[in-house]
Amino acid sequence: MKAIKETGNNLVAAFDPHDSVGVLDSYFPKCDFFTEFERLDRHCEKLKRQGIKIDYVVVCSPNYLHDAHIRFGLRIGADVICEKPVVLNPWNVEALMEMENETGKKVYVIHQLRYHPAIIALKEKVDNEPIDKIYKVELQYITPRGNWYQYSWKGDEQKSGGIITNIGLHFFDMLLWIFGEEINSTVKERGKVKTSGTVNTIQASINWFLSIDEADLQAGCNESGQVAKRVFEVDGKLIDISDNFENLHTISYQNIFKGNPITLSETEKVLNLVYKLRNI
Repeated sequence: MKAIKETGNNLVAAFDPHDSVGVLDSYFPKCDFFTEFERLDRHCEKLKRQGIKIDYVVVCSPNYLHDAHIRFGLRIGADVICEKPVVLNPWNVEALMEMENETGKKVYVIHQLRYHPAIIALKEKVDNEPIDKIYKVELQYITPRGNWYQYSWKGDEQKSGGIITNIGLHFFDMLLWIFGEEINSTVKERGKVKTSGTVNTIQASINWFLSIDEADLQAGCNESGQVAKRVFEVDGKLIDISDNFENLHTISYQNIFKGNPITLSETEKVLNLVYKLRNI
């Protein structure tokens, strides 16, 4: 909602099966709201018949619903902006591309780490180095979650893709964007609260560790009250990606409206990687 408002756009309708959405008043108090998807569908069709055009449908629903909600947006004649992961299974991307061709509309994906200043600077540096240079990369992301997590759709790998997808996809996208396509991968440890492994790309040898276990945060914590830990090292040098997260969604939207979006074809590589890591 913040990104929609900051880019000068208006939210005309919203759907959520839960009605604890008073935050709408801070952004779009006149937005029509529905707790049943069928009523949203009917409302959007009515707007279409009245000649009121919906330019974009924003999909930020649970991961396993993205495919259906993207199709809804394309069917009503809108372009679609979708949070990660756009779909859980890479073969679904091809089907969505076919629907793009049929409808003449597009699906744009939010991978906001590509717009982080430190990541942009690193990519420019790597792009200017010899293509045969191999970087040694360490990635740790520890972001504790409470007991609720495992009881929600996020704790169900069939619905979320597990922490490899739900927590790690942004980072894997960033790594492939900077260091090139995956060559081979391993998974050393895989569980519901932590997972680790290696990914070798064209220009990097990567060790990665993802965790939602608070014990992992406390074990490596130097600051009391720290709520997450992000470690991203390239050839032993720490790349600081702990700040500047707040406005990355707005920058993502600005790039879409400027004609410089992240498309389905661009997200296909990382979807293939996380699917592989889930199934090794």
